[in-house]
This record gives sequence, C-alpha cells and structure tokens, in this order.
Amino acid sequence: MNFTEVQLLNSMAMFVFPLMRISTMFVSMPVFSTHTIPAQIRVILSGALAFIVMPLLPQLPQVEIMSYEGIMIGIQQVAIGLTTGFILQMVFAAVIFAGQGIAYGMGLGFASMVDPQNGQQVPVVAQIYMMLTTLLFLSLDGHLLLIKLLIDSFTSLPIGQIFDLNDVWAIITWGGRIFSDGLLLSMPVIISLLLVNVVFGVASKSAPQLQIFSVGFPITLMLGILLMWITIPDFLELLPDIFDGGYTLIKQLLRLA
Repeated sequence: MNFTEVQLLNSMAMFVFPLMRISTMFVSMPVFSTHTIPAQIRVILSGALAFIVMPLLPQLPQVEIMSYEGIMIGIQQVAIGLTTGFILQMVFAAVIFAGQGIAYGMGLGFASMVDPQNGQQVPVVAQIYMMLTTLLFLSLDGHLLLIKLLIDSFTSLPIGQIFDLNDVWAIITWGGRIFSDGLLLSMPVIISLLLVNVVFGVASKSAPQLQIFSVGFPITLMLGILLMWITIPDFLELLPDIFDGGYTLIKQLLRLA
C-alpha cells in the first residue's frame, strides 16, 4: 500500500495538533505539572491520549504542518491546552495565598518549605492547605474530569478555532479571583488572629509591667493552630464550589456549556 505525501502530512497533523493541545494541558494543570511527576509520564500520557483522539477528530483544515497556517494552528492548540490547565491552577494559587496570610498572622511566615507544585519556597502552613487541596482534587476525580473536558473539546472547539475576546476577558476576570478566593478562605483565621493581636496591644499599653508580648507569640501560635483545626472543615466545604467555578469557565471556553 502506497501513501502520498498529502496523506502522510494529514496523518501527522491528526496526531501532532491534538498532541500539542493535550501535552500543554499536562504542563499547566494541577498535580501533573509538579516536579514530582516525571516528564516521561506526561509524554506517554499525552501521546496515548492523542492517539486515542485521532479517530474521533472532525475534518481538519487542509494545511501543511510547517506552513504559516500550520504554525498558527499549533500556537492555538498550545494556548487552549495551557489555558485549560491554568484555570484550575489558579485555584491552587488562591489556596497558597490564603495559607500565606494565615502563616503571617500566626507569626510563621519565616517557616517555609519547597512547594512541589511550583518549586518555590512557601510557608509550611500554606503547604498544609495545599496538601489538603490536592487530596480533595484527586478524591473528586478532578484530574479525570479535566482530561475528559479537553478530549470532548476536539468536537466542540475543533482544531483551527480559538477563543474570542469575551473568553479572554473571562480568563482575566478569573485570574483576579486569586485574591478574593484567597481572602475568603483565610478570612476567619486572619480576623481572629488580628483581634487577638489588638487585644495584646491594648493590654500592653494599659499595663506595661505585664509584658504581654513576651508570651504573645506562643499564645498566637497555639490559637492559630486551634483556629486552623476548627476552620478546616469549612475550608474543605468551600473548595468544591471554587473548583466548580473553574470547571464552568473551562466548559464555557471549550464550547461545552
């Protein structure tokens, strides 16, 4: 059986373009983008999914892969994949922001460790919240749902199509939720610790001989740990709603909603 050059190029395009969309999602999505997941695993998963998607693809644009049009289509696939993973990555960024605020309120901002998500130093308190968020994300099959949405997007947002300006604005608005969601998650603990510090300040000013600040740090630390223990159930109840917001935006961008 002989294949023409056009047939070979079309076959390559049916594999390469989906591979670009899928592999870039694995680069940016939570859990799989961490340094603890070997790059070989991401490559194997991306190649396997791209191979599975090939028979399901609608008619592709008749362009050469290395032509200007082919390169632009490749850039579009990279943008779609990166954006899909980035949206949920912002939820984890909001959790880090919340954990940092709590850590500084407890006086533990100096106690930090390497975050496997991004390889940066973050407070230990933030790392605790990150581990809880990761476990919740995996227990809800969030990674499987994200992969399913991306696979479905090859039908709803075919290769050759891209986001419009309204989608770009929605992505920018979602990025601003780092601060609002981070404050929402950390507000109970931060406000409680702030009130404790205000009480210590007033007591120290009223009775300097008591030397309140000499015992203020251990009291604040113990109270912070107690407040974390009390508020973690509420924290875990809020997270699914934030994840739902991310999946809703992804469905909107991928024309699945």
